[in-house]
Amino acid sequence: QVQLVESGGGLVQAGDSLRLSCAASGRTFSSYAMGWFRQAPGKERDFVASISWNGDLTTYIDSVKGRFTISRDNAKNTVYLQMNSLTPEDTAVYYCAARSGGRSRGSYEYNYWGQGTQVTVSS
Repeated sequence: QVQLVESGGGLVQAGDSLRLSCAASGRTFSSYAMGWFRQAPGKERDFVASISWNGDLTTYIDSVKGRFTISRDNAKNTVYLQMNSLTPEDTAVYYCAARSGGRSRGSYEYNYWGQGTQVTVSS
């Protein structure tokens, strides 16, 4: 069982940066691949980025490549999403998720979810 708690969201202006954190409970955090998803109002929850259990492999959607960086610190049971050059299109609730096995873009493949943190980017 893994419990996830996101933090770091907020209201920023276009061009600003934010770093989201996702703290996980449980001793098996390092065995899980982790993902970040986001859901804008009236839209489906979309994949943003994922990272392998040891941090060696990452995947991003095209719209955030070069702007967002996913990373993890298994000693701290935490996964991060560094977001730079934010745009209003990045406005959404951001969720972290954990899954046994490798990385995935499919939300249905993740076993555990946090409650989300709101990111609002004003123009």
